Amino acid sequence: MTTQSLAFEWTDTNRTWLIETPIRIVCFIVAALVVRWLLFRVIDRVTKPRASRDDGGKRLVRGLRERTGARSSPKANARRAQRAKTIGSVLKSTVSVVILVWLVLSILSELDVNIAPFIASAGILGLAIGFGAQHLVADVVSGVFMMMEDQYGVGDIADFGEVIGEIESVGLRITTVRDMDGTLWYIRNGEIQRVGNMSQDFAVARLEVPVAVDADLERAQDVALSAALRAARDAEIVEEVLGEPEMLGVQEVTSSHAMLRMTVTTKPGAQWGVQRHLRSRVLGEFERESIRLPMQSWGAALAGAAR
Repeated sequence: MTTQSLAFEWTDTNRTWLIETPIRIVCFIVAALVVRWLLFRVIDRVTKPRASRDDGGKRLVRGLRERTGARSSPKANARRAQRAKTIGSVLKSTVSVVILVWLVLSILSELDVNIAPFIASAGILGLAIGFGAQHLVADVVSGVFMMMEDQYGVGDIADFGEVIGEIESVGLRITTVRDMDGTLWYIRNGEIQRVGNMSQDFAVARLEVPVAVDADLERAQDVALSAALRAARDAEIVEEVLGEPEMLGVQEVTSSHAMLRMTVTTKPGAQWGVQRHLRSRVLGEFERESIRLPMQSWGAALAGAAR
């Protein structure tokens, strides 16, 4: 038998291993790369700017529902960009892992390797990891939904129950918060049961001023409201105020004082500064108009008793 005949016979006998199997493996690899490329394009299309749009190239990820309406401030755009980048990274990683697992199993199947033990082992391993890392999974899932729903972002002042402070970083697993004392708290996303965000869209400055219980309450309310209206136009806070102060009236009455309450709508995070400014102006006006505060009332009563 000639060498040519022997080579032809050997090639024909092992055609599956030499030709068909490699071709199928190459096809699987090409298909995986194409699918991965297409899915990455879709993810980039959703999470990155498109200059061709008339809206200035804002990110399409804003289609993920904003909980309190549309926002277009630089801070909101930065938060939207951060959300898009993080969500896009998670989606790409998930796509890559799924496609890689499919490709490996397909190649092993083409090589006549029994993949049933691999699938069973992967199931057992996944179950073990699921039990051991259930808190990690819960943290990551909670982080993904938190970003998609835009519950809070870097720079927001938020109430997490036991911790109130400014959010310094937001991740898929951990959120860090700096409280008023300067302590940096690391909060796992899976443990967050509720969040009160004080920095979204608008805030309300609530001003409560006590007056003597025997004071003229109607006059005190008029003086307080007039002082607040003038103070709201001061240069220090005029850009932070979104509406006019509103007098709600007497909040409570005790044996020592009556509490007057006013509110005013402000920009997010500005409520505390506006509150302090208005309180200072109102108390100054009370002094000029001789409207007694509780301690002054007690002092007058003590002086009368001494005489």
